Amino acid sequence: MLSIDQFRHLIPDHELASIYKKASSLCGTRVLHINSTYQGGGVAEILYSLVRLMNDAGIQAEWRILHGNPDFFEVTKKFHNALQGSEVRLTEQKKQLYLQINENFSQITHIHHDCVIIHDPQPLPLIKFYRKCQPWLWRCHIDLTHPHEGLWDFLKGFLIRYDHVIVSSDKYVQEDLALGKTVILPAINPFSLKNMELPPKTIQKYIARAGIPADKPVLCQVSRLDPWKDPEGVLEVFTRVKEKVDCRLVYCYNIAADDPESMRIHDQVYQKAKRYVEKGDVIFVLGNNDILVNAVQFFSQVIIQKSIREGFCLAVTEALWKAKPVVASNVGGIPAQITDGETGYLLHPGDHAGFAERIVYLLQHPKEARQLGENARISIQKNFLLPRLLSNYLDLLKGILQK
Repeated sequence: MLSIDQFRHLIPDHELASIYKKASSLCGTRVLHINSTYQGGGVAEILYSLVRLMNDAGIQAEWRILHGNPDFFEVTKKFHNALQGSEVRLTEQKKQLYLQINENFSQITHIHHDCVIIHDPQPLPLIKFYRKCQPWLWRCHIDLTHPHEGLWDFLKGFLIRYDHVIVSSDKYVQEDLALGKTVILPAINPFSLKNMELPPKTIQKYIARAGIPADKPVLCQVSRLDPWKDPEGVLEVFTRVKEKVDCRLVYCYNIAADDPESMRIHDQVYQKAKRYVEKGDVIFVLGNNDILVNAVQFFSQVIIQKSIREGFCLAVTEALWKAKPVVASNVGGIPAQITDGETGYLLHPGDHAGFAERIVYLLQHPKEARQLGENARISIQKNFLLPRLLSNYLDLLKGILQK
């Protein structure tokens, strides 16, 4: 059972008191969250904790999963990529499949709630298949700075039916939407299996099971194997670092039901890294076990996040919470979490030499690396734990439902 009370001594009492006060005026409000997967990726992780905390606050919150099929997820992954700037062939067949899956789902689930929150593009058209009797909010977790023009025009046909859009950065707000807009930064649950403190013996056990030796410093990127996470660029950075410091790279990757692209990217990167894999210097770890991901992050000397586009990136938040030095791309929602040189390092995603230079420095200066990590943990505790996210949603719901 996740409760607000658990956060005492992590969150100041006056902030928790404010949450209880806000929640009292919304007691019994029925809120429905809908997304496309129950595991893998940050959206599912957020909802798993946020919905429970909403219920503890007195809101009747539910979470439902859109029922897609492999063809649907192939299409929506293309849509996801195109919203972040890639090309897509927007055929009638793709549009019809996208709409048909949503219409099918609408015929097997009833919506009788006071507010509906739709997460990301996959269930966006659902609103078309219901008689709208309550506010509908679209919560977009991805980077919308350069959406594909044709796709964005298609999706706007559904968005104009919504009441409000929630994004992770004011840079993502598209001015051509005459809707209410709110920026809400994601947050983590420090008590989850992925973020809780682990005993050293548990860390050692999981690291051994993953086949990661303890004879060299470990660099790690925790992410889906996705072009936007630039796994090939991570390999290039590692190659440069290894010329200066003998170390090991771990790709700790997860697979989600709504991301059919992962294994194709895995095979591509594996082939490029094969000479290092054969020496045991590059290791691929399937991170669909939260304790394993936790252990890998704790065990690593430096965490890399070399994204090209990034909605927010909870993997960064998780690493900072574990007081790890993080070297990351200065894109999307990442700079909202890191102050360059104080709580981590930020670089242009194409600056492979800069990434390598910072990582080598951290490996060669462990005292400075520890200080960076300690600063990072304090920052996450102040700004990016779950009660703050709950408080933001309470403010938004109060403003929308109690006009």
